[in-house]
Amino acid sequence: MLFIGDDWAEGHHDIEVEDDVGRRLARIRLPEGVEGLARLHEVVAEHFDSDSTGSSDLPEGAVVVGIETDRGVWVSALLACGYQVYAINPMSAARYRERHCTSGAKSDAGDAHVLAEIVRLDRGHHRQIAGDSPQVEALKLLARAHQGLIWDRTRHLQRMRSALREYFPAALTAFDNLAAPDTLALLRKAPDPDRAARLTTGQITAELARAHRRGDRTATATRIRDALRAPSLRQPAAIEHAYAVVVAGQARMLEHLAEQIEELEQEVKRSFRRHPAAEIVRSCPGLGDVLGARVLAEFGDDPHRYRNAKARKNYAGTSPITRASGKRKTVSARYARNKHLADACHQWAFCSMNTSPGARAYYDALRAREVGHHGALRQLGNRLVGILHGCLKSGTVYDESTAWPQVPTQAAA
Repeated sequence: MLFIGDDWAEGHHDIEVEDDVGRRLARIRLPEGVEGLARLHEVVAEHFDSDSTGSSDLPEGAVVVGIETDRGVWVSALLACGYQVYAINPMSAARYRERHCTSGAKSDAGDAHVLAEIVRLDRGHHRQIAGDSPQVEALKLLARAHQGLIWDRTRHLQRMRSALREYFPAALTAFDNLAAPDTLALLRKAPDPDRAARLTTGQITAELARAHRRGDRTATATRIRDALRAPSLRQPAAIEHAYAVVVAGQARMLEHLAEQIEELEQEVKRSFRRHPAAEIVRSCPGLGDVLGARVLAEFGDDPHRYRNAKARKNYAGTSPITRASGKRKTVSARYARNKHLADACHQWAFCSMNTSPGARAYYDALRAREVGHHGALRQLGNRLVGILHGCLKSGTVYDESTAWPQVPTQAAA
């Protein structure tokens, strides 16, 4: 077997090749792209011992690569060549480097050596890049982009709210939802107190109609107009003008983000529904098309990726961490985790209580033991991840009585 440490950068890769006894066979810097990958294959071919197999072809699993990333065209090409690729957490590599050198010295070639040593000696303690299908990889890309835009929208909303609070607090009183299309349209048209005070009931009503606002639009428009015209403290004119320019720009940005989020959401739904595991995932309480797509995409669809339910829970970050030393023992939440999957599981646990009597009873039992709201949701999410693992492993859809066999009859009523 050959063990390769790959310390990657944007334009090049520092490579070290070792044999199974740790002897260095090659150390080379390769360029990114086709040329670099072709040279890597040549280096592997030069040092691979084909006498034992009687063939020049590499047997499966003969080359093991350690690299500090799990994505990109270079990694995809390594996987396509049949190499075993391990994504080494940079923190793990940094701690392992201290084992070899306590002086604090660091170099790219040295990091490549550390990565080669990790996959040669300790690969059993690290995660091999899963053999997920291109379909679920594409779904992950769409789901993460969709979730990222939602997080961006939240950040911009908070910035706009902070700006309005500084110079135009009446707008926060007038508009109950800053993300609503009619609110953004009115703020874009009248982002300062003077222009907002000149808005008529008819103009406001027209924006409410364009946004398809339900209810008594005239009454809502009247309330907004009165709130915008109410006396309030003012900033100097120059500062007020600057704030108005900022808020108008943020309103336009939020309108554009809303359009992009809607387009991506539809694509996420279409991609998710085409996946063979979609029916099983959607059968779980609290998982619809969007949240189910996030959960499936982050877990992946490699059937051999998780040895058991505990491994899946650990990857989800829902299982606790135990630290024990002597007589001291502490159990805490797992904060070093996949933030996309952790957020999805948290929302999943919250939504599941609306449709699953078992999930609701489990949450209530935790709260009765004085477990906090977020802690209870984390424990509920941990149970749900285990249930999903069983469903995917057996290829069966969710069943309430099987998932929660100990829930009393009256709780399920």
